[in-house]
Amino acid sequence: MNATEKLAAYIKVHPGAIGKVVDFDAHTDRLYPLDLTAANTQLTEALVADTEAFSQWITKTLADNNCRYGVGGYMEHRTIYTRSTLFDTDDEPRRLHLGIDIWGDAGTPVYAPLVGTVHSFADNDNFGDYGPTIILQHDLDGLVLYSLYGHLSRKDLNGLQVGQSIGINQQIAGLGNAAENGHWPPHLHFQLMLDIGDANGDYPGVGRYSQMEQYLQNIPDPELILQFADARNN
Repeated sequence: MNATEKLAAYIKVHPGAIGKVVDFDAHTDRLYPLDLTAANTQLTEALVADTEAFSQWITKTLADNNCRYGVGGYMEHRTIYTRSTLFDTDDEPRRLHLGIDIWGDAGTPVYAPLVGTVHSFADNDNFGDYGPTIILQHDLDGLVLYSLYGHLSRKDLNGLQVGQSIGINQQIAGLGNAAENGHWPPHLHFQLMLDIGDANGDYPGVGRYSQMEQYLQNIPDPELILQFADARNN
């Protein structure tokens, strides 16, 4: 089984063990599927390079479509990473997005969807990086799962301790603004991993497209937790 199949098998047996990541009512809230690939011709290089203009574009897109959040990105081959040299490598640039992004207002509460502990945290303060980041560790009847929350507010790291217990639906953070979240429009990068090796407060959220099959063995689809599909404004 790949990573998604392993997590799906646990959820099938324990559906009540899954909580929320953001406040969301499937009956009333609409979600906008943001396409950040080359197919979206609105995303010019100049627009994406200008954080304020990029933020305004997302805010207007959500408002025009009466959507609470913009969502998407799992295993999406994106062009927007040209905005930062962080994603450049000598052989193949990193362009494959490994988690799901939830775009919304700065300060939007972020919750832990599973019982767990604080594995690690850090402020990855580089242009285009995660900014403040929290990684939680979960034990799902022997299946170890890690959840990563990137682009948070700096104050969310205050008082955290490695090993600290976290309850289901406990608020752990809020979306950071562009001045503190790695210089992105406010959003949450939510990612799941079965193995993170010796990672500490950071784990790649963007990888090489040629390695997609390897990532699929370790990185489950976050939609299993979010359960957003029925509310997307298609």
